[in-house]
Amino acid sequence: MTYETQGSVVVITLNNGENKQNLDFARAMLGALDQAEADKKVKALVITAVDEKNWSQGVDLNFLNSAMKEQRFDDMKAFMYAMNEVFSRLLLAPFPVIASITGHAFGNGAMLACACDFRFMRSDRGYFCFPEVDISIPFMPGMIAFVKKALPYPFFNDLKLTGRRATAEELAMQGVVQAACPDAEATFAAAMEFAATFNKARGIFGEHKKRLHSHIIQVMADEDKPLIEALKLMA
Repeated sequence: MTYETQGSVVVITLNNGENKQNLDFARAMLGALDQAEADKKVKALVITAVDEKNWSQGVDLNFLNSAMKEQRFDDMKAFMYAMNEVFSRLLLAPFPVIASITGHAFGNGAMLACACDFRFMRSDRGYFCFPEVDISIPFMPGMIAFVKKALPYPFFNDLKLTGRRATAEELAMQGVVQAACPDAEATFAAAMEFAATFNKARGIFGEHKKRLHSHIIQVMADEDKPLIEALKLMA
């Protein structure tokens, strides 16, 4: 991924094709968040992607399956803990985090978008989907908690238990995204225009997010950890 600033807005651009999430992805994202939080001039962060089809296709199953086969259990746990840290850092960042969803957001990719504060999505290409029910991967309790803050519960229940693909227009109707935009360029432009409207004091903004999401962070700490330690990652 690349990191750049445009005025008071940081842009993190995912640039590895399908942008599948593995330990390297998590560490790169945490490094970018460290940099954004250290720069006191930053007032908003936008996460976008350059691939023509994908924003993020979620967990790198090749990484996960190889680690399982080779019994690299420490790598598997490190990945899960690191992605939980990514999600919690987004939930608690002292500035708005905006997903510019310019292609498919599947599985952990959809969850990454849900951990953001706001979302925009292109309508001409790409779907939002939780395929875990079809590939024998259960949600962590913390994931359920923060996805529910982004999706109305009946809509989440539908997507989670059917595994079906939702369009940007559906997400806009459900209030999941701020807008369904005509194409990738328009999606990024809308996200950046929205990001530029923020000039909030980071202290109070961070405190608002901390109080909004304290129960989610508690679930991650209390309920996710024993499942990760037991490697209850796949059914």
